[in-house]
Amino acid sequence: MGTWIAGTVVVLMVAVAIGSMIKDKKNGKSLQCGCDCKNCGGHCHK
Repeated sequence: MGTWIAGTVVVLMVAVAIGSMIKDKKNGKSLQCGCDCKNCGGHCHK
């Protein structure tokens, strides 16, 4: 039972992290451009 709880917690943490990355990308932020794609000259948008 503990394995299932730990696995669920890990899956939820990964889902939150991915959701945060998607939200940041939609708001014009990206790790590839120093988190500010609005000022990188469009190199992030391929």
